[in-house]
Amino acid sequence: MTAPPAIRKTSATTLASNAFVDAHIEAARDVGRRLADEIDDPSRFVAAIRAGCEALADPVYLAGQQLVAPGIGPSLGVRLPLLEAVHRSLAREIRGVRAARVLPVAEALAHDPVRELRWFACWLLGRILPDEPEQAWQVLRELAAEADDWISVDTLATTFGLGILREPYRWAELEQLVYSPSRWERRLVGSTIATIPFVDRTAGRTRDVAGRGLALVGLLIGDPEPDVQKALSWALRNLAAVDPAAVTAFCRREAGRAASTSDGARAWVVRDTLAKLAPADAAELRGLLAGVRRTPRSSNTSAAAATAAAFRAPGLDATASRSPLT
Repeated sequence: MTAPPAIRKTSATTLASNAFVDAHIEAARDVGRRLADEIDDPSRFVAAIRAGCEALADPVYLAGQQLVAPGIGPSLGVRLPLLEAVHRSLAREIRGVRAARVLPVAEALAHDPVRELRWFACWLLGRILPDEPEQAWQVLRELAAEADDWISVDTLATTFGLGILREPYRWAELEQLVYSPSRWERRLVGSTIATIPFVDRTAGRTRDVAGRGLALVGLLIGDPEPDVQKALSWALRNLAAVDPAAVTAFCRREAGRAASTSDGARAWVVRDTLAKLAPADAAELRGLLAGVRRTPRSSNTSAAAATAAAFRAPGLDATASRSPLT
């Protein structure tokens, strides 16, 4: 007699998480509905959403959040499905409200130290972008400059990707960030490229997107920061679904360079991408990179770092050192 297929068991942690969300989902929706009444008073809106999030907070989730994102800064521990429920409920209530009325609220949230409120600002800015692009981008740039944890960066990346697809000249926003001294702004480049194919599964999956994305990854690969490396490999894995031939050629070129120079940082990014390449190509590159490992004290071998260093050379105008593109 054939044995029945194995039944996947749900972990106790997942069961507890689901139970917490189920117990608080209606309260989250109610918070969103009540927030609509404060849409014209940013200070009251911020106070109301902070109080609402505090009531939805889960201490267990907060502890886990601080574990996976050390140094995340002030946060309440609101589970993502609950925060999303607040946002969806608010969005229904303010449907038809002009973006200009919502912008001051997004600005106020963006400057609040509590991380959940900043993430909420990112979502609101995504709704504001089509009607108030310049004002929204100003706030997005401020969020990027102040970001200091990977969760905030990756949340921001989705809104960046949305804005870039709506106005392709906004790729210049990422082109400038590859030269940033902040590892979080450099991570934002990779994270945005990674999210673009999923922001819009048509406009985000063109050869132009793949070409522009690979060009920026090419400027940053060799960066010694693990937070940046993870975003770059994430970007390459997602671009492999858009243009597999181009990504494979890119990885082959960078693997060859990493092997010839013992560049462990570069090798790590390629190696972390191999799961999305054809098995034969992945096996070839895995063999080429055998023994090439990153070290904690790796130097920055990226093209962006070399360009930034040149612009910081003595004798050059001080304003040039901020960004080679400004």
